[in-house]
Amino acid sequence: MSTETSLKQRIDADVKEAMRAKEKERLATLRLITAAIKQREVDARITLDDSQVLAVLEKMLKQRRDSVEQFAKGGRDDLVAKEQAEIAVIEAYLPAQLADEELDSLITEAIAAVAASSPADMGKVVAAVKPKVQGRADMGVVSGKIKARLSN
Repeated sequence: MSTETSLKQRIDADVKEAMRAKEKERLATLRLITAAIKQREVDARITLDDSQVLAVLEKMLKQRRDSVEQFAKGGRDDLVAKEQAEIAVIEAYLPAQLADEELDSLITEAIAAVAASSPADMGKVVAAVKPKVQGRADMGVVSGKIKARLSN
């Protein structure tokens, strides 16, 4: 067992810290995160590891980004600000985002590894790239780049 704290432990510690510091907005978002993690654990009857926690965080991030877009269209700037604050808290637990060059080279490696030659091979390429970029790149962007590469 390593002495490094898991992502889940870090979030739990930050909940306590936010409570002590009386950071209401941050605490509310952290509680949403822990609730989502616990819900996933109860549903699947497992204890989530860091990669599974990252998947939960990515899903939450995607939901928030979609909400920001909808609220902006509806002129609800108050709700846009709330969602963006939650996005900032969630992003703090994700690894550093990949640079475009790094992402492009991972996609190139994956295309070569699975011998992809047409858009029909997109699923194989996505499956090869996803574990390497999880939490470090938006999968929507990754899929778009893969599709563009395989369409040429």
